[in-house]
Amino acid sequence: MDKILVRGGRRLRGEVAVSGAKNAALPILVSSLLTAEPCVCHGVPDLLDIYTVLKLLGGLGVRVKRGDLQAASGEVTLQADQVPHLEAPYDLVKTMRASFLVLGPLLGRFGEARVSTPGGCAIGARPVNLHLKGLAEMGAEIDLIHGYVVAKAKRLRGAKIYLDFPSVGATENLMMAAALAEGVTIIEDAAREPEVEDLAAVLNKMGAWVEGAGTDIVKIEGVKELHGVTHRIIPDRIEAGTYIVAAALTGGEVEVKGARPDHLDAFLLKLKETGAMLSTDRDKVKVVGKGRPVSVDLTTLPYPGFPTDLQAQMMVLMAVSNGVSVITENIFENRFMHALELNRMGADIRLEGNRAIVKGVERLSAAPVMATDLRASVSLVLAGLVAEGQTEITRVYHLDRGYAHVERKLSGLGADIERVRG
Repeated sequence: MDKILVRGGRRLRGEVAVSGAKNAALPILVSSLLTAEPCVCHGVPDLLDIYTVLKLLGGLGVRVKRGDLQAASGEVTLQADQVPHLEAPYDLVKTMRASFLVLGPLLGRFGEARVSTPGGCAIGARPVNLHLKGLAEMGAEIDLIHGYVVAKAKRLRGAKIYLDFPSVGATENLMMAAALAEGVTIIEDAAREPEVEDLAAVLNKMGAWVEGAGTDIVKIEGVKELHGVTHRIIPDRIEAGTYIVAAALTGGEVEVKGARPDHLDAFLLKLKETGAMLSTDRDKVKVVGKGRPVSVDLTTLPYPGFPTDLQAQMMVLMAVSNGVSVITENIFENRFMHALELNRMGADIRLEGNRAIVKGVERLSAAPVMATDLRASVSLVLAGLVAEGQTEITRVYHLDRGYAHVERKLSGLGADIERVRG
């Protein structure tokens, strides 16, 4: 099993390019199920989760032509002209929760689907009841049989759906299902994330009628059929935020190319409070770290609030801050597992339910640590950048699910980091 070694103490300098957004690419790749015509995606990142969804789509019968995902073009062509298999098996869905997104398009286009209930990171229950409730309101007959969702509908019909929580996955699944439904579907309390907007842009290019994406009310007027599309995935705002934190953490000076400041408002405002100097353009952010960061409190909220996917990275910054900060996690109930590993490196973090009280220390010290989920894994890499000695991080397959070539990108900024193949 691979591990990553980080030797701390180097200031990061230079430029780093952001890959395409994983959380936009996954539903967009899945949306190819809605048409028999070719769909071409550019900027698809080189990640384990991407390969998982391509394997899943291929297993359904979708023709997959994959270019070199290490290249900036990152091109993938998909054609679902024949989809003889309508089942998403447990062995794939258990590794990546986004696989569940095939349910909506399969049901919308083919009238039936059999999809395993999902897995993914161990950061909370994240139930799929909102997906199923919405599809049921659109006329689907849904049964849970031996761990699988079995859904049928001659043709879905438009409905007014209220989400009890602005779930990104549920919003996306229902948008795709509604694109081919009969009539108008309105999703209230919809997720507002940029990745939802990117999916809506793709659906509209395919001939769908989607209005209001990026707001809490999304309206979809169903059409009889959709056509092919060519689309470039938006940049990954979470990867961008991670490298911005890395620069601030190490007192470095880094330009993050491809970063969209308009997708990172809450995060950038909070980072400024820590004392980091930021300058932004339409598609880049330059950050200069200025000494020991100032402690700040933060609370994770659905977009446009502070993103839960940047909470672990900010916790590392607060771990070496001057003062005490309180981090409140409102999205997932089990997303502080990295705190225990950071304490092994000398951090002073106390957990109280969904709050972490972080008392800043002057420095961290290297230790062998273990990644527990995707964002936790990168937080340990960040901690290693400022720890005295060599930090050894195991179970880095979590990292490979969401960060393309992180050791290569950090090395390009001057970090002393390497991957050891196991």
